[in-house]
Amino acid sequence: MPVIFADQAPVFDAGANVVTGLAAPSRGAQDVCVWRVRFAPAEQSPVHSLTREETFVVLSGRLTVRFDDHAETGGPGDVLIVPAGPRFSLVAEDGPAEALCVMPVGGQAVVEGAAFTPPWAE
Repeated sequence: MPVIFADQAPVFDAGANVVTGLAAPSRGAQDVCVWRVRFAPAEQSPVHSLTREETFVVLSGRLTVRFDDHAETGGPGDVLIVPAGPRFSLVAEDGPAEALCVMPVGGQAVVEGAAFTPPWAE
């Protein structure tokens, strides 16, 4: 059973946000990827879609998922579930936010028609 120690987890610069890779195939996970994201205030993520469902457990702050036709906001302890398919972006509108993200192994992001596996999920 692998253990991913917090001080040894890889950290990725995702523009204004910081992603810490936790569970992923390269770190021993077979079915589920997990990462922690620290969202800078008012910095929107790139608009993208997903090939698999992604779940965001809000740890601190308030996180908004903006879809083309609506938005959903969650605070500490809330869970935002983003289905595969729709375009969306994420933003911490009221200050910094942090979330734990979970996606099945093999899930990919799609930006401008190009699918890719984020490095923290490899």
